[in-house]
Amino acid sequence: MKRRTTETEIIRGKRILIAEDEAALREALKVLLGCDGHTIVEAADGKAACHLFTPGEFDLVITDYAMPGMNGDELARTIKVLVPTQPIIMITAYARLLCTKENPVDAILEKPFTISALRRIISAVLRSEAEAIPVED
Repeated sequence: MKRRTTETEIIRGKRILIAEDEAALREALKVLLGCDGHTIVEAADGKAACHLFTPGEFDLVITDYAMPGMNGDELARTIKVLVPTQPIIMITAYARLLCTKENPVDAILEKPFTISALRRIISAVLRSEAEAIPVED
């Protein structure tokens, strides 16, 4: 019997703002997403990401939840006031706690995650198919 696999089409060539206070994870995301042809702009925290965000400049925002100064949900709320349709993915170890209707992000990816899970959620969000629920690999 053949095993059926479903592969997510890899989205390429997007401009992505990443807000992540852990330098190693931020760099890993930059490298992995750069391999898919994305242009990455990095922010070490939510406040820095707020200063870097300009409406219409980014196809996607990826934010950590727990960051000093401004949490990812605060960043997402600020961005959604400016651009209500801005796609935002939150990556966090607290996914189960943050899956509420009050959370303004489009999807939540639970840490730790695989590159395939990240690619799937990016594809889903940019195609407006994601819900704010954890994605498990």
